[in-house]
Amino acid sequence: MSGADRHAKLVRLHATASFVAFIVLLTFWAGTVVAEFALDLDAIRLVKSGILAGILVLVAALITAGVSGLRLAPGARSGVLGAKIRRMRVIAANGVLCLVPCAVALWYLAQQGELGPTFYAVQAVELAAGAVNVTLIGLNIQAGRRLAARAGRSNGVAESSV
Repeated sequence: MSGADRHAKLVRLHATASFVAFIVLLTFWAGTVVAEFALDLDAIRLVKSGILAGILVLVAALITAGVSGLRLAPGARSGVLGAKIRRMRVIAANGVLCLVPCAVALWYLAQQGELGPTFYAVQAVELAAGAVNVTLIGLNIQAGRRLAARAGRSNGVAESSV
């Protein structure tokens, strides 16, 4: 396999992992909002259990996106690539320090049927932190598409779906 082929596969892997992370996080967020408006304990329990199970998919996608991104741009610390790296650091910290603990706490509280002030306070934090991560991942995807378009123009190649 040529270097260009390996690079193209790494670009596709990066784009796919980024998109999967974005969709999974957006699904968690939207599912939470829908379940909350339904105000049905069973729906909330189902969503919280799904989120807890789906965290593994989200973490795998984020790690894959991060590692592949660093391999695509080793040493990049400024400009568009630097901004993407800084956003990924915030996304990771937000996930590890806020979203995962919130997901575990909310799952536990929902399983106990404790949908009181503590549940809703933690839920508000989780929704806010989730919205931040959805926004930051979306900005990274948008930046990646611009970079891919720029690279395609400089190589005389049409824009890919990155």
